[in-house]
Amino acid sequence: MKSIFLKYKPYYGESLKLAIPVVISQLGHTLVQMSDSIIVGHFAGTVSLAAVSLVNSLFMTPLVIGMGISYGLTPLIAQNNGRGNFKECGLLLSNSLFLNMLSGILLFAGIYFGTMLLIGHLDQSPQVVTEAKPYLLLLSLSLIPLLIFNTFKQFAEGLGFTKQAMLISIWGNLLNICLGVIFVKGLFGVHPMGIKGVGYSTLIDRCVMAIVMAIYVLRSPIFKQYLKSFAIKNIDRLRGIQIMKIGAPVALQYTFEVSAFGGAAILVGVIGLDQQAAHQVAISLAAMTYMMASGISAGAAIKSGNYFGAGHYQNLRLSAISNYHIVLAFMSVTALIFTFGRHLLPWIITSDQAVIDIAAQLLIIAAFFQLFDGAQVVGLGILRGMGDVNIPTIFTFLAYWVVGLPMGYLLGIRLNLGVNGVWYGLTLGLATASVLLFIRFNIISKKHRRDNTIPILAKD
Repeated sequence: MKSIFLKYKPYYGESLKLAIPVVISQLGHTLVQMSDSIIVGHFAGTVSLAAVSLVNSLFMTPLVIGMGISYGLTPLIAQNNGRGNFKECGLLLSNSLFLNMLSGILLFAGIYFGTMLLIGHLDQSPQVVTEAKPYLLLLSLSLIPLLIFNTFKQFAEGLGFTKQAMLISIWGNLLNICLGVIFVKGLFGVHPMGIKGVGYSTLIDRCVMAIVMAIYVLRSPIFKQYLKSFAIKNIDRLRGIQIMKIGAPVALQYTFEVSAFGGAAILVGVIGLDQQAAHQVAISLAAMTYMMASGISAGAAIKSGNYFGAGHYQNLRLSAISNYHIVLAFMSVTALIFTFGRHLLPWIITSDQAVIDIAAQLLIIAAFFQLFDGAQVVGLGILRGMGDVNIPTIFTFLAYWVVGLPMGYLLGIRLNLGVNGVWYGLTLGLATASVLLFIRFNIISKKHRRDNTIPILAKD
């Protein structure tokens, strides 16, 4: 055990240095939804909390499509920085900003004209649908500033600067919470808005974060050598396609996973109102640990991209395995927290005892799938850094839409295991994804590894 630790020790340090700020920054995205759930659950009631669950299940797919496209920038920045090609980094940023703004507008239009019509035909409670519609509209509009923020965030992180986005996310979440309480409850002379209040607070928060992150990147002397080629005139088809070749498959990867969980929320909504609210409580908590694991994944993607771009394949493999170690250790801790805190944690979001009792059962299942969830998201990040995105996309489709969601329907609805059965199916999907992605990484990394004189941080 000691020899394994010493072997990977240099990589643990460099991985954690990158990952910890990204973990906190990624957690910020989830805390927006978590804080919305907490505020609504305590100040607006169970019907409104169920509406938040329904909206999140519909909104998450467009969200991860946009986020996935923006993630296409990071490995390209990391690879070109590894090669010392600073001019290309600025050209890529110009094209990524254009693509992300366009994506935000198109996704907003898709939600407005598509999902707003679909929401009334999903066999959900009419009360829930009525509450959900205005919240969904405001949340979808916030996609545009969120993707602008993410453009500059992914650029900075691709160059190894991760702390600034973390700080902006922290302050942005504090702003979101304060405004959310004021708008929902109606403080300081503001008329109580109910669920719409958290929609407005999220929109304002994301606009502020986009402006601050853009100012930081464009005015900081750290990025001056990279931004010499940053200009609207440098938007071109070739680099747009280059970004989309990574971004589009990554968007599909996240879409297959998140849409499966969104589909699960709709299945649970058919079972009952309390079960739907409990699903929202448990999935909000599980999403926090997932997003923190995705921060480790983002750090892994950056280092994999650096080493891949420089041709240091041995370092790449050792760094990647160190990230597997880190995420498995982290998710083991969160599994224990879910297990022993299963009756206390749901109370953070709701005081409805019936909802808390169901959510406590779901957290036991969530504790079990933590390791699988962490392993699959880190596997995706490592492969993304290496530019390998097409085969992993097929894996995610198989895992969630051929295994996970169908098994959730079979166990939960057909075999009458209820919400627990739906979650058993999701666990099988995560397990399938984690195994397939690790096998893929093992094959690709061994294929690229070379016996040469390139220096490594630790002996193999």
